[in-house]
Amino acid sequence: MSTSVTAPPTKSASPLRTPRKKHTPGKPKRSLLLTGLMALMVVYTVAPLIWLVINSTKTQAGLGASNGLWFAHDFALWDNISTTFTYHDGIFVRWLLNTLLYVVLGAGGATLLAVLGGYALAKFDFPGKRGIFAVVIGAVAVPGTALAVPTFLMFSKMGLTDTPWAVIIPSLVSPFGLYLMWVFAAEAIPTELLEAARMDGANEVRTFFQVALPLLAPGIVTVLLFTTVATWNNYFLPLIMLKDPNWYPLTLGLSAWNSQAETIGGDVIFNLVITGSLLTIIPLIAAFLFLQKYWQSGLAAGSVKE
Repeated sequence: MSTSVTAPPTKSASPLRTPRKKHTPGKPKRSLLLTGLMALMVVYTVAPLIWLVINSTKTQAGLGASNGLWFAHDFALWDNISTTFTYHDGIFVRWLLNTLLYVVLGAGGATLLAVLGGYALAKFDFPGKRGIFAVVIGAVAVPGTALAVPTFLMFSKMGLTDTPWAVIIPSLVSPFGLYLMWVFAAEAIPTELLEAARMDGANEVRTFFQVALPLLAPGIVTVLLFTTVATWNNYFLPLIMLKDPNWYPLTLGLSAWNSQAETIGGDVIFNLVITGSLLTIIPLIAAFLFLQKYWQSGLAAGSVKE
């Protein structure tokens, strides 16, 4: 007697069930919330720049007679620029040169020290390295404004206040730049590459300049941009260190013009303050656009083929 075994019925797909849409790996997902937040951030960032550009084209009378978000009848941008450079015996040009001096010596020196220190901390072992790491992290967490008053007291005893060195020397210290170069050098420079250069007879100086420095290019540009922006926009430190207007940077000089414009009976120069503010941000925009290609081209400089 034979028994037949019947297989259990297979579950058939329900005709009402809709198949799931597979996500294409090359196509990113879209989020309406993130898109809306990014749009708000763009408006928040670009709106002040648009306002600055529009109002820089107006005369002093046009600023009060027209809407702040639209152009006036008279286009006075070139006249405002010319007056800004020649007002008060061309003091704006002196402030611009002072700012360039502080950036070249302060931001440039801070970048150089950050590169040298970051490379040494990343590729050399020595006693006290962990202690230095703790000090650097602690210095990053301390805001610069908290150190301004103690720095002023120290520089006052040394007789360096009201001199360019009172702005340049504190700008040479960049804990964040040092930490950034430390982390970048540890990942971008293979230790095997350094050992190969030493085995070929290269000393430490030649190894750094010919082997390590080209690989550090993206990190150097990043630190240079950070220190340049910090030094260019520095306001509080020059405010407490400098009294002579001939040594003012642009930030402090424009603030003095703004205070003069708000004084009762003083010169009405709001249009010069706005035009000067526009001229102040142009070098920063140019620096970002010029250094962007070096930044992007060297992002993979530290990769190693296995």
